[in-house]
Amino acid sequence: MSSVAALSTRIRSGSPVLSAWCGIPEPGIAGLLAREAFDAVTLDMQHGAVDVSGVFRALPLIAAAGKPALVRIPVGEFATASRVLDAGASAVIAPMINTVEDARLFGSFVKYPPVGDRSWGPHGALSLTGSQPGDYLAQANGFCLSFAMVETRESLGRVDDILAAPGLDGIFLGPSDLSLALSGGARINPLMAEVDHALDHAFARARAAGKLIGVYAGTGERASQVVEKGFDLVAVASDTLMLRSGAQAILKAARS
Repeated sequence: MSSVAALSTRIRSGSPVLSAWCGIPEPGIAGLLAREAFDAVTLDMQHGAVDVSGVFRALPLIAAAGKPALVRIPVGEFATASRVLDAGASAVIAPMINTVEDARLFGSFVKYPPVGDRSWGPHGALSLTGSQPGDYLAQANGFCLSFAMVETRESLGRVDDILAAPGLDGIFLGPSDLSLALSGGARINPLMAEVDHALDHAFARARAAGKLIGVYAGTGERASQVVEKGFDLVAVASDTLMLRSGAQAILKAARS
């Protein structure tokens, strides 16, 4: 099985997926993290500095390590979802999905007919999967995953309808933005009680709908907590945080 298709198989088997999170626009960093014990690597085009060219160059390095790649696209750029899947991404995370129409439109760019309207042109994906065109077409709707981000009061209030949108495989929670929304813009605290309640509510609704659910965890400790809750996909920290934490630990040891 190719690394591209492996994400869907693992996540649907009930095994939690721990993904590294990369926003630095250097493909080699994603490739290095893919060589660690992460189950996948997520490339961030929304708040990170990774562009489409960077995604195209990082995907083969991640695949060479035998790992699948996810991509968070910029807000509203649903056509980019098709482009990164064509290049060999295993899943797409779309931020700020606040309406059912947002969710439906996003799903349409991820799935081929009759589920969606994704157009044909998976040249990089054919290479990374080793598939013939007909085989890829027959299987891609099953292993190319779509996650709509729930991170506002609006999306939280419509989570059942968003989960029911055609072409949507699951939701992905953004705790920092949820804390911003739920506090009325007063603070950023992804660990506050209101966010935990929102995570529990969204988790229950995703399970009721038979859909997948993921979340961003800022630390390894937080990742352990949400894995214990049963989340399917957990993005852990970021390349920037890991770089700074590693540097600080080395300097602390050197100066002790």
